[in-house]
Formats: sequence, structure tokens, C-alpha cells
Amino acid sequence: MNGTTNNRGHTFKAVEAVGRALPDVEVTTAWGQPALKVFGKMFACMASHKSAEPNSLVVMMAFADRDALVEDDPATYYLKPHYLNYPCVLVRLSRVHLDALRDLVVGAHRFVSAQKRRKAPSRRIRQT
Repeated sequence: MNGTTNNRGHTFKAVEAVGRALPDVEVTTAWGQPALKVFGKMFACMASHKSAEPNSLVVMMAFADRDALVEDDPATYYLKPHYLNYPCVLVRLSRVHLDALRDLVVGAHRFVSAQKRRKAPSRRIRQT
């Protein structure tokens, strides 16, 4: 066993392996749990809220994408009331396929990176 899977599916090591291949990623913690951040913003972490099931990953994404995943595969993707107002989905690492996990992590990185770029202040220097 290489630490990326266990008897209940994937572990955060699999998430970390995908994240380390992406630009500007920091492997750190958020709310006391292992996390991936880009530009200081979390885009994937192990769920820490007591309402989440054990071995669940929080992945940032657009609300519409999240809702589609939950509707299409509620055995793998779910929400709890605590997470409803955040652009994220809970992922049961015991159920998600590696290809889907890879797509989720890459998509979350892209989603959070794009938000950072949109919010970045203009650095244009005015000429007088």
C-alpha cells in the first residue's frame, strides 16, 4: 500500500499527490485538517465540521457544478447544512474514483485561482 488508498478508499495523500503537480500549491492545514491552498486560499481540505462524515474531502467549486454532482451521484457527493452557503462540495473519499478525484482537485485549483485573479487589485500606475 502506498498511502494514497486504504480499505475505505482514498486518503488525503492521493489528494496531495494531485495538488503537488499544480502551480503555486501549498500543502498545509485549514481548521486543523490537511489542506491544499493556492495563493493562500484553501481549495481542498479534509472536512473538519462535525456534521461531515469521516474521511470526507471539501472541494471548492461553483454552486451550479456542486449541485449537479450531488444530484448525479449522491452516494459520492453530498452536502450538510453547514456547507450550503459555501461554493464547495463534500466528497466521500471511500467512493470517489481516482480520475474523478483528480478532476475535482484540478477544477478546485482552477476555480480558486480564477477568483484570486478576479479580486486582485489593479497595479496600473497612473501617469500624470
